Amino acid sequence: MSERSERTIGLSTSPTSALEPWPETVEWRPVSRDLIWVELIGLASFMIFVFAGLAILWALTGHWIFGLALAAAAVMTAWRVTVIFRAVKAWGYAERDNDLLVRHGLLVRRLSIVPYARMQFVDVTAGPLERSFGLATVQLHTAAAASDAKIPGLPPDEASRLRDRLTALGEDRAEGL
Repeated sequence: MSERSERTIGLSTSPTSALEPWPETVEWRPVSRDLIWVELIGLASFMIFVFAGLAILWALTGHWIFGLALAAAAVMTAWRVTVIFRAVKAWGYAERDNDLLVRHGLLVRRLSIVPYARMQFVDVTAGPLERSFGLATVQLHTAAAASDAKIPGLPPDEASRLRDRLTALGEDRAEGL
């Protein structure tokens, strides 16, 4: 078996570094870029109240601290918008023979590896904003709450396919335990 084919099925001949949480040997599937709009609208709906509250307080009191807080909120909002664009691009998942890999994060990169045999159930959810953009979130649940993983920003057809596949693989793998 060649080194490339060994890496493709996850049997790397050389150990990978813990500082490289995104294995290059895995074919990552990205989430929908429409998730950016969902996140931006969620941020905007929250920040409207923050800006309105600070502006009213500044107008009523005339104190400079509220003007400074308003400027700081504007800077933080601009920073968060930048982070949203990059963070959505960092989400990805990969289906392997025995487990599902989910990656996300910018500053702190997180790679969750969920063995199919350890999955207890799989949820597919879609809030009103997600539904308006044709998106859904797949949530994987295991016995250990800390190992739960989610994949947001999937088209409903892909979310249903993934749910059904993970459920079937989980049942097949759990029979051998």
